[in-house]
Amino acid sequence: MTKKEIRTESTASKRQWNDADFYKIGKLGKPHGVKGELSLMFDDDVFDRTDADYLVLAVDGLLVPFFFEAYRFKGSQTALVKFCDIDTQEQARELTGCDVFFPRWLAETNSEDVSWVALVGFCIIDAMSNKSVGEILSIDDTTLNLLFEIRTFDGKELLIPASEQLITGIDTTLRHVYVRLPEGILDLD
Repeated sequence: MTKKEIRTESTASKRQWNDADFYKIGKLGKPHGVKGELSLMFDDDVFDRTDADYLVLAVDGLLVPFFFEAYRFKGSQTALVKFCDIDTQEQARELTGCDVFFPRWLAETNSEDVSWVALVGFCIIDAMSNKSVGEILSIDDTTLNLLFEIRTFDGKELLIPASEQLITGIDTTLRHVYVRLPEGILDLD
């Protein structure tokens, strides 16, 4: 088998994928140089903290694995990536603007190591009543206090503090975040 054939036989190509199996970690920027390297603006550096040999890109509405040839950090939220078989600036330009996703099954399963962006799609559970409140749509980090943007099961959208003091537990298997909700927060409009 050639190196390329070994890569296509990896778990990435054998696994049945579901959109919920991935979470967005960034976006590809413009090409860097003429040999196919791209800038990657990321919110989560999980690809460097785990043994991942690929990232998943949203290409024309489909999730497609792209295997690393190499990557290097350019700053705290930017990396330069070189994907296999992307060898020219023109090929790289076709990927500019693609959202970049990471497989949840490769991310850290220890709830102590879960990043904020990995919690998107998890269900918020009221730790006091043990009732489901809603699904985390996004993480709002535009204010001094981090917030979960959630959609309740009756269709309301709310902002709930994402404070470590309020989070009593995270179950990565069930995809639940247990939170001591401040009194009356669910009654806000």
